[in-house]
Amino acid sequence: MIKSSGRRVCSHIYSRYCRRRAKLYEGITPAQHLRDLGKALLVTVLFAVFFYRSVWALPPMTLVGWLYLRRCGHHRRRCRNRQLLVQFKECIQSVAASMRAGYAVENAFVESMADVRNMFGEDCDMEQELKQLRQGLSNNLTLETLLTDMGRRCGLEEMREFAEVFGIARRNGGSIPAMVDAASGSISRKLAVEEEMETLLSARKLEQRVMNVMPFLIVWYVEAGNPGYFDMLYGNPAGVALMTVCLGIYLAAYALSELIFEKTFGDTEQ
Repeated sequence: MIKSSGRRVCSHIYSRYCRRRAKLYEGITPAQHLRDLGKALLVTVLFAVFFYRSVWALPPMTLVGWLYLRRCGHHRRRCRNRQLLVQFKECIQSVAASMRAGYAVENAFVESMADVRNMFGEDCDMEQELKQLRQGLSNNLTLETLLTDMGRRCGLEEMREFAEVFGIARRNGGSIPAMVDAASGSISRKLAVEEEMETLLSARKLEQRVMNVMPFLIVWYVEAGNPGYFDMLYGNPAGVALMTVCLGIYLAAYALSELIFEKTFGDTEQ
C-alpha cells in the first residue's frame, strides 16, 4: 500500500515536471534548442576550468549549465510571448476594421488571418491559432469558447482577459466593435510602455553583460602577464574552498541582476 502511494506521488511529481518542461520549451525550434544546449555546454566547461581547473569539476558544474539552459528557455519564451502579443494586437485591429466594414465578428476573425499572414509571414503563431479558430467555427463551436481556449493555450493574460470581456459583451448585448477597439488600444499602450522601458534600460543591460564577463577577463589578463600567479588557488583544499565561495558570490550577483530586470519588465508566463 505504501509502495503504491509512493509510486503515485512520484508519478504525479514527474508528470508535473514534464508539463512544466514542455511549457518552458513550447514554441522553441530544435535548432534553437541545440544552440542553447551548445551554449550551456560551453558555460559548464568555462566554469569548471576557470574556478577549479579540473575535469572532476565538470559533473557539479553541469548544474550551472542546466540553470543557464533554463534561463535561455525562459528568455526565448518571453520573446515568443511578446511577439505573439504583437500579432494578437494586429489581429484584433484587423477584426475591428472588418466589423466596421460590415462583417460579422466570426467572419472578421477568419478574414484577419490573411492580414496576420501578410504582416508576420506564413505559419506564424497567430495564424496557427486562427486556423484552429476557423476549424472550431466550422464545427459549430461558439466564438467565445474558441477565444477562451486560445487564451488558455497561449498563456497570455491579455488574450484571456479579451476572451472574458468578449463573452460578457456577447451575452449582455454590448458593443463588440467598441470593445475590440478598447482592447487593441490597451495592448498598444502596454507594448509602447515596454518599448520605452527597454530603451531606457538598454544601457544598463549592456553594463550588466560587461560586468558578467569582467571577472573572467581580469583573471585571464593577470594570468597572461604573470603566469602561475593564481596557481595557489587550485589543487588544494583551501583554494577549492575559496573558489567555491567566489563562485557562489558570482552566481548570487548574476541571479540578483537577472531578478531586477525580470521584475522591471515583468513576465507574461503563467
